[in-house]
Amino acid sequence: MPEKRKDMALVVLTCLFMYGFLLWAVLKPVDAQSASERRPLAAPPAASWDAVFSGDFMADFEEYALDQFPLRDKLRTVKALTALCAFRQKDNNGVYLQDGYISKLDYPLDLSSVDYAASRFRYVYEQYLVDKDMAVYLSVIPDKNCYMAAEHGAPTLHYAELVDALRTRLDFAQYIDIFPFLELSDYYRTDSHWRQENITDAAQYLAGQMGATLSGGYTRHLAESPFYGVYYGQAALPLPGEELYWLSHAALEDCQVYDYETGTYIPFYDAEQAAGRDPYSFFLAGPKSLLKIENPHAASGKELLLFRDSFGSSIAPLLAEGYASITLVDIRYISPQMLGQFISFTNQDVLFLYSTSVLNNSETIK
Repeated sequence: MPEKRKDMALVVLTCLFMYGFLLWAVLKPVDAQSASERRPLAAPPAASWDAVFSGDFMADFEEYALDQFPLRDKLRTVKALTALCAFRQKDNNGVYLQDGYISKLDYPLDLSSVDYAASRFRYVYEQYLVDKDMAVYLSVIPDKNCYMAAEHGAPTLHYAELVDALRTRLDFAQYIDIFPFLELSDYYRTDSHWRQENITDAAQYLAGQMGATLSGGYTRHLAESPFYGVYYGQAALPLPGEELYWLSHAALEDCQVYDYETGTYIPFYDAEQAAGRDPYSFFLAGPKSLLKIENPHAASGKELLLFRDSFGSSIAPLLAEGYASITLVDIRYISPQMLGQFISFTNQDVLFLYSTSVLNNSETIK
């Protein structure tokens, strides 16, 4: 009899667990966004005869059920801790942890992607820069894996091969090597990007190689909101937030940043963005197709065209001291064919500054 009661209790508990979660999933409000993963969640699929008979309804419903499952984020954390700690896996869904730093595997090297990126940069050169007296430069920003993958035993890109391939295809540009000025501590622990307060030496070297001068002497400020990077949600690990610092300089106090998308002036740093969905958007308002920084107190009349990805948002305020103006162009968000409508392409230096992660996954470039 006691054994029968034990079996009955087990059945009842199992049913309560299964049907309790089912009822919870049905009754809970639908979440539109995942704050931790920074993506929209699947909504309930619309039912129709065509969708049911084609199988699309059940496929969409499965995605919806997975996205809207109760305690989803907490269960993701349990899964991640189990995979990394109990089963001793090297990574969880392509994200790995090493000495408190999180990164995402980016491997192998995709030379076809590098070729495509180079073809778009060459298009800009041939369309707007060829036969003009404008100095053209190229620099590559390594991702975090360059400084942490080997110690973790994780596969990584062949960075020298990537750089050599890009330089060969962009033989019109003078290459500036900033790899020696970077190390793991220059990057956020939970994000892919570099820390502005740690890249002043790289910025000075970059500017110096282009004939501009940065005096240094920045003042460091701490943002009120803790920083949780893009890998924080992807890793689903219980990690603390980071400190977000930003730099100011007396020579930059009267600078203005014009946003061509909105037709308004925006600040270098936006405190509201630091507490938002993408805290790195604190720097120059995040993803923007076309911006122009104007510095009325620049030591020279030099101007710079900076073709960049998101890493450029935090280094551009440092470079601004050395230029009367810097035009930031992100051809992931604006077609190169349209640039002649906004940029004169005369008497400027030109810098193509891109991260290895974008070069190795360049399908986002227009």
